[in-house]
Amino acid sequence: MHAGRNGKDFNHPIASEITPAQVYAGRRDWLRMAGAAAGLAALAPWTAQGAIAGESGAKPAALAAQRSKVDAAVTMEKPTSFQDATSYNNFYEFGTDKSDPAEYAHALKTSPWKVQVSGLVNRPRTYDLDDLRKLSALEERIYRLRCVEGWSMVIPWIGYSLSALIAQVQPQGSAKYVQFETLADKASMPGVRGSVLQWPYTEGLRLDEAMHPLTLLTLGMYGQVLPNQNGAPVRVVVPWKYGFKSAKSIVRIHFVEKEPSTAWNIAAQHEYGFYSNVNPDVPHPRWSQATERRIGEDGLFAKRRKTLLFNGYGNQVAQLYAGMDLKKFY
Repeated sequence: MHAGRNGKDFNHPIASEITPAQVYAGRRDWLRMAGAAAGLAALAPWTAQGAIAGESGAKPAALAAQRSKVDAAVTMEKPTSFQDATSYNNFYEFGTDKSDPAEYAHALKTSPWKVQVSGLVNRPRTYDLDDLRKLSALEERIYRLRCVEGWSMVIPWIGYSLSALIAQVQPQGSAKYVQFETLADKASMPGVRGSVLQWPYTEGLRLDEAMHPLTLLTLGMYGQVLPNQNGAPVRVVVPWKYGFKSAKSIVRIHFVEKEPSTAWNIAAQHEYGFYSNVNPDVPHPRWSQATERRIGEDGLFAKRRKTLLFNGYGNQVAQLYAGMDLKKFY
């Protein structure tokens, strides 16, 4: 138990430190994918993907994208299987067990969908999904994903730099932070009926973090639109931060002057700082951050990997935190 909002005890629901998902057959050979048509942009050939949550159980539509040319946007590590990436999820709006999102997210209606952009911007507007998909060329980026619970994945996402949207709305000089607000629908999200977190789920970034080319406004993964359990229909992915910083099912992007509140920081301030950059030298009260287990690799007996500062993206993002005490600003 830990002190939470309003001085109440906060009980972080964990079944275990890590329960790797089953390794599934049908995984594409990574070397063949990585070596295909160098210099030519093409849709990644993700196949044998299995059933996922979606309206009426239908498989989401394909989503074409070009391979990104952004520095460090395409890791050469072997991607996690689609089945693992869509069946082992943290998405507390649907429940606290890893399997809950895949089981319950089929009830989420992702069309029509609106994302309101508001606050300290000169051109506030509301986007629908068609607007977002046309705003900038879609790119495939293969990022490492590191969860604060000590596990990791490698996921091929589809989207474009969030900075493209930010440029359209023209932040005012007083805008220093970006807050993300996600859907909180009790009818389709059973977890919202509970009080494990304050709803709606909110997250935030400093404006320069949001503007960084690696910060991805994400509309798909594995060559198709986002599955419901992975944050459909639109989310952000910030690969150098712990996974909970990458807000899912976004309905509002709000520009503010002061550091915004975030769901996990409200729930347990001493455990979840605003920045939450991946840092092997700053342990969480329940999970050492020094190592991680890659989901899908040889089950419980897989050797743990050494965790890298900024999740291995330090060459690209360390300058954002020059002069900061990374243990104080965790």
